[in-house]
This record gives sequence, C-alpha cells and structure tokens, in this order.
Amino acid sequence: ANGHRVMTVAPRYDQYKDAWDTGVAIEVKVGYITEKVRFFHCYKRGVDRVFIDHPMFLEKVWGKTGPKIYGPTTGTDYEDNQLRFSMLCQAALEAPRILNLNSCEYFSGPYGEDVVFIANDWHTALLPCYLKSMYKSKGMYETAKVAYCIHNIAYQGRFSFSDFSLLNLPDAFRSSFDFIDG
Repeated sequence: ANGHRVMTVAPRYDQYKDAWDTGVAIEVKVGYITEKVRFFHCYKRGVDRVFIDHPMFLEKVWGKTGPKIYGPTTGTDYEDNQLRFSMLCQAALEAPRILNLNSCEYFSGPYGEDVVFIANDWHTALLPCYLKSMYKSKGMYETAKVAYCIHNIAYQGRFSFSDFSLLNLPDAFRSSFDFIDG
C-alpha cells in the first residue's frame, strides 16, 4: 500500500488454487545431495506470493503422515526438518534474483539484489547465514539486509549438532550454532 514491492516465500504445502508454475527451477545443495526445486507464484493484494515446490514439503501434509507440517505429532520434529528448511532458505535467496515477475503495472522483472529479507522464526534462521557465506562473500547481495523475527521462542528447531555438516555452511559458523540452555 506504500508503494513497496513485496514478495513472500513459503514452502508449497498445498495445491494453492491461484498459484501457477513459473517454469523456473533451480538446484540447491541439501545435505550431501543436490535437489531441484520449482517456483510457483500468485499475486494477491499487492504481494507476490512465491511457493517453493519440492516433494519434501508436500509429502508432510498429504499421504500417510497426515496434515502435520513440522512433525508427526505435536512437539515432535521430522528428522529432515533441517534439510527442508535449508532448502527453503536457499530457494528464498534465489527468488528475488531469478524470478521475472510482471504482476502489476508498477513493477516488472526480477526484484534484484537490493532487497530486505524478513526471516521469520527458526524455519528461516539459516537465511542470513547463507546470505553471508554464499552470496556476500562473492560480491552478491552487497546491500541486502535481513531482519530476523521470532514469533515463538519456545519452538527453536533444534537438531543434533552432528548434523551441522548437512547445512553446507563453513566451519566458521559452527560456534554460532552451539547453544546450551539452562
């Protein structure tokens, strides 16, 4: 409403009726393998809504797991959450650069690299780490900023410290993830 171009990026957990396949696919390193993700898009109320499509998201909602997004039961995480949300963060970093969105009369084309990312909760906590290690270190997203918002501190997306190597981050980041609470 204030004239800013706004994009949200979320996993494609459902067959959203207004979202269409952009035809854009990228590969991201998830753990020890490379996965292909696709981008779906719709434009609603002045916002580009982008959905990251990969079976790791849809299979958690449909089929034998039932409608649970973060774990099979309340308070229990899926064992691959760190991989799924690593995939989300990496794809979210690519979306402004590669999606040629012509949704409204005022804006067209990619958003570019002069953006502000609003990372929300633990699901997107890897985004600033990837921004720094994969992009800024290579002269990309030089002016990009990140605001990190915590919705509920009780849910922190904790994983085994031995899984750090699956995040594909430099070892220098390891100490940032070593957290012991009382």
